[in-house]
Amino acid sequence: MDNTVLENAILVHLAVNARQKSEAGESVDELAGLVRAAGARVVERVFQVRPKVNPRTFIGEGKVEEIRRLAKELDAGLVVFDNNLSPTQLRSLEKGLDARVVDRTQLILDIFARRARSNEGKLQVELAQLNYLLPRLTGKGIELSRLGGGIGTRGPGEKKLEVDRRRIQDRIARIKREIKNVQKRRAGQRRSRRESLIPLVALVGYTSVGKSTLFNRLAQETTFTSPQLFATLDPVVRRASFPDGLSYFLSDTVGFIKKLPIELVTSFKATLDEVNESDLILHVIDLSAPTVESQQEAVERILGQIGAADIPRLKIYNKIDRLPDASELLKRNGQPGTEGLYISAATGEGLPTLRERLRSLLFLRLQLFYVRIPRDKTDILEAFPKWTIVLKRRENGDYFEMQVMADPAQMLPYMPYLEREGTPW
Repeated sequence: MDNTVLENAILVHLAVNARQKSEAGESVDELAGLVRAAGARVVERVFQVRPKVNPRTFIGEGKVEEIRRLAKELDAGLVVFDNNLSPTQLRSLEKGLDARVVDRTQLILDIFARRARSNEGKLQVELAQLNYLLPRLTGKGIELSRLGGGIGTRGPGEKKLEVDRRRIQDRIARIKREIKNVQKRRAGQRRSRRESLIPLVALVGYTSVGKSTLFNRLAQETTFTSPQLFATLDPVVRRASFPDGLSYFLSDTVGFIKKLPIELVTSFKATLDEVNESDLILHVIDLSAPTVESQQEAVERILGQIGAADIPRLKIYNKIDRLPDASELLKRNGQPGTEGLYISAATGEGLPTLRERLRSLLFLRLQLFYVRIPRDKTDILEAFPKWTIVLKRRENGDYFEMQVMADPAQMLPYMPYLEREGTPW
């Protein structure tokens, strides 16, 4: 039995224009999910509308006093802002509220710190946290004194963070070098994949849309899945196969979110490069989410920010099992004018159609050929795997027989070696 005592948190949202006011409820609902993922209990939500931000306290001074009283009444030691705060605002609010104050970026960084498992993931999170922390250092070390524990204080650990500005800068430089080495290794892995002509498919989407569940279905894997936000941080690449032997690499990536901190976009570049190098992006969408449209927009915006806007993509509308018209949605798959595919990664509905579409998209220009090459044609034998996808290969007397997928135009010089299509193996 888990006897952990949850920290009480008050959420605060400030809207300075009509759009922010209209999106306030949706945004704070998401913030509440983030707070729960970080291990706290939401006890109150506070909204304010004002024409501009207070440069010192962000919200109005009267609202500061109101929240201070609420925090005392509700025994809330944590106040979470659905915005990013400047160092000055952070200090003023902590003094005025007599509580620990965390902004949206700190909260997301904290969750990433809890979720990171691999050395690479931990390095990326630490880099993001230090980049966030560095401009917030003061001569008196006010921010550093807040690192004793609790939400917004986790990550690399107190000893690594309780250092002066120069040592933090040195640590940032070292982490960047280590991450650069990670990027080199990943680049080498991608080059090897490219040389094999096997395409790469990247799963992207808003956090908690079911990417990892779909990944497990397609790659026949058992990676960790969870309804919690940011359950997957470390990239996973596996080989997925079709019944006829064709295969592709499938990459599961970190979930996106609105207002994704720039520190994370920068720090997770090594991970996001998997998306940039892909041949096809599967944009997984939770069709049952009440904010499905704004989630789609956020993902498309981030794809543009990381330079992946021009990569071919297919929209995958997931979780139709949660909708009353699931059967009608399935009937749309393959119909003219239908954008994307409707599936349920949880139940498997729609997955056969998805696999068929993947095969056609990834191997559109390739055809199946049977070739019979004499053993003494070593130059041809060595070259074939470099520009074809070899599905099967066997020895037959003085010949090597292969079943390959290739571009028909490239096969023209090898017409003498072609066998009749359908040759039994």
